[in-house]
Amino acid sequence: MNDRSNYRGGERSYGGPREMHKATCADCGKECEVPFRPTEGRPVYCNDCFPKHRKPRY
Repeated sequence: MNDRSNYRGGERSYGGPREMHKATCADCGKECEVPFRPTEGRPVYCNDCFPKHRKPRY
């Protein structure tokens, strides 16, 4: 069984709900929450801005 099969809409069966961390989007400045602890010096993007920074899939 892989990790995807354990994921259920915001909850993981092996760990419960994800811990969310407040961050500020590096593009628009909007406050958002992310499922990881932001690292100083690395940009964080909100759900609206993130797709603009994703590498294209081929």
